[in-house]
Amino acid sequence: MPSRGVVAAGHPLSAEAGARVLREGGNAVDAAVASMLTSFTAEPLLTGPGAGGYLLVAGPGVEPVLLDFFVAAPGQGGGDAPRAALLPVHVSFGDAEQVFNVGPASIGAWGMPAGLATAIDRWGTVPLADLCAPAAAHARAGVPLNAPQGYVSEILEAILVSTPEAAALFAPGGRALREGDVFAFPELGDAIERLGAEGAEPFYTGEIARRVLAWLADRGAVLTAQDLADYGAIAREPVRVAYRGREIATNPPPSAGGALIALALATLERDDRAGAPGPARLVEVMEAVQARRTPAFVEGLDRPGFAEELLATQLGSTTHVSVLDGDGLACAITATNGEGSGIVVPGTGMHPNNMMGEEDLNPLGFHAFPPGRRMPSMMAPTVVRGDRGVELVLGSAGSNRIRSAILQTVIGVVDRGLDAQEAVVAPRLHFEDDTVYAEPGIDLDALRAAGRTVAPFRARNLFFGGVQAVQHDPDSGRTTAGGDPRRGGAAVHA
Repeated sequence: MPSRGVVAAGHPLSAEAGARVLREGGNAVDAAVASMLTSFTAEPLLTGPGAGGYLLVAGPGVEPVLLDFFVAAPGQGGGDAPRAALLPVHVSFGDAEQVFNVGPASIGAWGMPAGLATAIDRWGTVPLADLCAPAAAHARAGVPLNAPQGYVSEILEAILVSTPEAAALFAPGGRALREGDVFAFPELGDAIERLGAEGAEPFYTGEIARRVLAWLADRGAVLTAQDLADYGAIAREPVRVAYRGREIATNPPPSAGGALIALALATLERDDRAGAPGPARLVEVMEAVQARRTPAFVEGLDRPGFAEELLATQLGSTTHVSVLDGDGLACAITATNGEGSGIVVPGTGMHPNNMMGEEDLNPLGFHAFPPGRRMPSMMAPTVVRGDRGVELVLGSAGSNRIRSAILQTVIGVVDRGLDAQEAVVAPRLHFEDDTVYAEPGIDLDALRAAGRTVAPFRARNLFFGGVQAVQHDPDSGRTTAGGDPRRGGAAVHA
């Protein structure tokens, strides 16, 4: 029996939800949306209806399109109301530490409901209500936390207990949920069901939006009714770059990550060095690309034609779903709730994002972007196409490490000939702040010989992202998939 496709996602339940839709005749977009809806409960600290993200679709007869439903900066029509201070929280990854900021003022205008509803309206074949029903059932019945989700809960505990409402949901009994504990959120199930029945409207101008805004009104939030009412998913032309005889399509500005990945690949494409780049060369390219992320770069992201100008000069907490269906249609969704704002609004199923408190997304300073502008995310759902169609569909979680994770996975498949799972589990490095962070298996001697400061990790770590990838070999017809063990990822064939 021919394969109906493959799904790679951040949790086995999420992957199975998408595979079930493929088995029942749905396409890649249907499957990716089903997986994402299930992740609201299976990966509750990474995503949800108060999150934002991006969806990339490509395949036979479908030119690549990027659907932008990322979080927008709040404050439209807000006047001079006092703004609450951001609450800084230190999060340790064991061998590295990062500061996140939460609280009412960290919440931006969410995009998840608008994005999923728009995707199904435009490319789907299965009614949204049918995709929502199993995910709503999971939210009501509950899902035990697996080891990666238990670890995320542990390291984010300070956020999860920052308000009484969040503590009641995520830390019953005074301790954040751990591996094996069941996370159930019936109000989330109601919200998912409502998305299926009514579409996105309740989350932007309807009852859910009104209740969230009323809850935030005297708590110092910046989010306004106009922010939500004006929100909509936006279809964009992806950034495209040639690499090793293939075309790579990824997330365009005003997102930052895709443009930086494209610049890195364009730089490597111009190399006259034979073979795949080694660690020292890879770090050189990462350093050069990182140097381009100046204030002028960030400010220019919103300017038409910015990606073309950039390439011409050189030519956290997230989850991802990659799907390639039996007809060759690819869909990649990357989404994030940040670490969550710590604000759980009773009766709505909403734990909104903390994007306005993410240092990675606010390099010009907190609340520096004008209201309504999409935040400059590093998320970059990506498709690699050859002469005979889609060869690789992938994306990653991991804050600033997203771009390095995707870059190394593409190199693993295209340059080193690895299959999807081999490329996903291969050791990674990341360059930032003049330091090379490296997993076991990276040649540290070569890096040190090149004069690099190295911060070795003792084991694979979710710090280095969570790539979910599906690969198709047009010569053999074989399709492989890789779920990233760093974040509990799984791949399921339909």
